[in-house]
Amino acid sequence: MSRKLASIQMIHDIVPIPDADRIELAKVLGWQCVVPKGQFREGDLCVYFEIDSFLPVRSEFEFLRSNSYVVSDILGEGYRIKTKKMKGQLSQGLVLSLSTLPELAGVSLGEDVSEALGVRKWEVEERATTGGTIIGELPEDVPHTDETRIQAEPGLLQAFAGKDYYITTKMDGSSHSLSIDREGRFWVCGHNYAYKDDGKCSFYEFVKSRGYEKAMRSYMEKAGIYTLTVQGEFCAPGIQGNRLKLTKPEWYVFTVRINGKRAGLHEMIIATETLGMRMVPIEEMGTDLPHLYPTVEALLERAEGSYPNGGPKEGIVVRPEEPVFCPLVSGPLSMKVINNKYLLKND
Repeated sequence: MSRKLASIQMIHDIVPIPDADRIELAKVLGWQCVVPKGQFREGDLCVYFEIDSFLPVRSEFEFLRSNSYVVSDILGEGYRIKTKKMKGQLSQGLVLSLSTLPELAGVSLGEDVSEALGVRKWEVEERATTGGTIIGELPEDVPHTDETRIQAEPGLLQAFAGKDYYITTKMDGSSHSLSIDREGRFWVCGHNYAYKDDGKCSFYEFVKSRGYEKAMRSYMEKAGIYTLTVQGEFCAPGIQGNRLKLTKPEWYVFTVRINGKRAGLHEMIIATETLGMRMVPIEEMGTDLPHLYPTVEALLERAEGSYPNGGPKEGIVVRPEEPVFCPLVSGPLSMKVINNKYLLKND
């Protein structure tokens, strides 16, 4: 499911902020945003911009210039929406009145208006972190690895009712994948592109040093597999500020796809052990997630914690032990819960 960076949503609650005369909190989906007092009422439709939205320069957004204006080598100039703290309250996203943007007349609840408003996702240049010569887009069996945040789709919590689940640590690095397709071609990929083996891609060099291609081909032959994709987080000095404080590169596997389908937890454990790869840390296994964590707030508290070096961890990822299709994300049920303390420190 593509992420709705800008969408039409309903304000389901307005909450006062202690000792604040000019601002209050508006609740949208599972998020809360600081808004001018009296501008919105419960039940109002609004335009909601998620954190990590990159808004174009236009007069309606000019009020953001003093604290959100940035210039990116990839995206050009614009306004980056990120987590902030005001009067002791988290503000995650931007809420605007529909009247602010006249081209949105006639829109309906839930509608994605990112393209109409020219909103793009803020991201750091991939080639600046792992380098490499791009040879194309991601191959067919390598899906993008963006997980849906629980606040963006609160209904995901109830989708885990009665299911066996597991929680893993969200490692702070850069998403990379390895894949061998039906024709036997070996692919080394970053978050958005496939890379050439020309000595310029640090992840490719890491893969060769570990002998992963040979291990994958051997595993496929012995198990009778015709396509194999392994996806994980590449963490190393020079990537994302190296918040894990690693002295050498490491790759933490979070997804294995066998013959075009996502493997369950136990099958993934067997595969990674056979391939000599390291999995993301498993923090918890259980049954009926909403019974233990009945609210989004409870999950956000569960996501708090630190990496072994003492820095706040990025958060957690929650999945069922066996993959199951979820219409809320138009794909396998899965969600990420980002640690708000991490966002305030690093966003």
